[in-house]
Amino acid sequence: MHTPPSALLATRGLDKQFAAPVLRGVDFTLNRGEIHALMGSNGAGKSTLCNIIAGIHQPSGGSLLLEGGRYQPASIRDAEAAGVRMVMQELNLFPNLSIAENLCFRQLGNRAGIINRHTLRARAREALARLQLDDLDPDLPVAALGVGKQQLVEIARVLAQPVKLLILDEPTAALTDPQIDQLFLQLDALRQSGVGVIYISHRMSEIQRVADRVSVLRDGVLVATETARDLDIDRLVHLMAGPAMVHVPATGATPRPSGAKSRPPPGAVALRLEAFGRRGAFSDINLELHRGEVLGIGGLIGAGRTELLRALFGADSADSGWLRLPADGFSHRHRFRSPRQAIAAGIGLVVEDRKGQGLLLDKSIAMNISLGKLPQLHNGLGVVDDTAITRNCEQLCDTLEVKRDSLAQAVNQLSGGNQQKVLIARWLLQDLDIVLFDEPGRGVDARAKLRIQQLIRELAARGKAVVVVSSETEELLALSDRVIVLSNGRLAGEFDANTVTEEDLLAASFRYYSQGQQGRRPAVETSP
Repeated sequence: MHTPPSALLATRGLDKQFAAPVLRGVDFTLNRGEIHALMGSNGAGKSTLCNIIAGIHQPSGGSLLLEGGRYQPASIRDAEAAGVRMVMQELNLFPNLSIAENLCFRQLGNRAGIINRHTLRARAREALARLQLDDLDPDLPVAALGVGKQQLVEIARVLAQPVKLLILDEPTAALTDPQIDQLFLQLDALRQSGVGVIYISHRMSEIQRVADRVSVLRDGVLVATETARDLDIDRLVHLMAGPAMVHVPATGATPRPSGAKSRPPPGAVALRLEAFGRRGAFSDINLELHRGEVLGIGGLIGAGRTELLRALFGADSADSGWLRLPADGFSHRHRFRSPRQAIAAGIGLVVEDRKGQGLLLDKSIAMNISLGKLPQLHNGLGVVDDTAITRNCEQLCDTLEVKRDSLAQAVNQLSGGNQQKVLIARWLLQDLDIVLFDEPGRGVDARAKLRIQQLIRELAARGKAVVVVSSETEELLALSDRVIVLSNGRLAGEFDANTVTEEDLLAASFRYYSQGQQGRRPAVETSP
């Protein structure tokens, strides 16, 4: 394919494969002085493409050209040496260091290693001024800033270095409207100076405001590149979803009823939410969860799905609205301030980050499964009943098909799928009425995913109330009886999983982004 002379970056036939193909034959061009938006559903390949351009991953096939020459960065350092820099959605700052130290981290001292504080502050003030952050004290610890200003400091840190190509991944997710205005002024200045910008966002109103062109990825394939001003939300959803598809259960998934009429009637209400919210994450969530059903939660990454589950579980505290439970006849209003309170009320959470938040990796399988039940597994003398632990854990491991040498084996010796099963086994041992699953199939092989899906359906068949967050539309629909969609922290739709189309879910996912309603964004920055 011919590369136009205005091209700053071009990818040709770019492929990337992990366990399965993630990018397939991507031809993408970024021009000098262009802001090019990259859009697509969760898992479409946006981050993978940008990670290859930024030197984090290497392609499995195809080629890249930068300013007409071969470009093959083997690391982030290689990419930055070529003038390619990326600001990720997750902050990459040192909270205990000052703003100045973060901004100038790679050039803190001279050749003798001596830090000149006066020079450091001067360079920091110059970097901050680019984003109209002159009011910030360079000596202030980054941890003292609100999330929005931390995001701007991160952007200022990147722009303090020479840049030809800038990648921004959801840069406005934590920003207030005035801060977004500051960022867009800087992006316009970069465009005028010939810098190319790849801009990942779900907010259509921002895309139309700042971008020149938009490329849409679907299932690892670049399906269209169009002028931003000519692309509306209906066209975007069509490109992202393809032809409207009525849901067909995933191959190998637990068989589901094939029509809305065959769906069993919902059981008794197990939990009720009333105007439930957590500032900066989600707001005004009203819904009922029933026994014997799987409620799926869809939405784009960052829409507030994980945050909602964490607030239900007491890992984070809600600050508005209430939960009501059948144990007290729904007469009392609850907000859990700790997981202990939620567990006592019959709620368990299988977290998304099993390694960082769910498991004690260096401890045994038996310890991890029985962790929440140890107080009930003591004998009359207060000694742990090893026989009861072994009996319970063996039974659960057999049921879940956990491949292990013994129950004494450390969890970090297991595969990712078997680690996930151990985490699930912990909550099965608790036998709680409500079980929340956050991305239950992430990072596990196909066989383990199938067993986990079967287990979730079995829990519902036993009368449990189950909630599943999944970024995989096929998995979400294969598991769920009912699906709600969060958009920018707000409830944007509720659907029957047997009849909803992927296009329906995407349209709802964009609802409170495309209308310019920032349901999750605080009106003011309360921290310095």
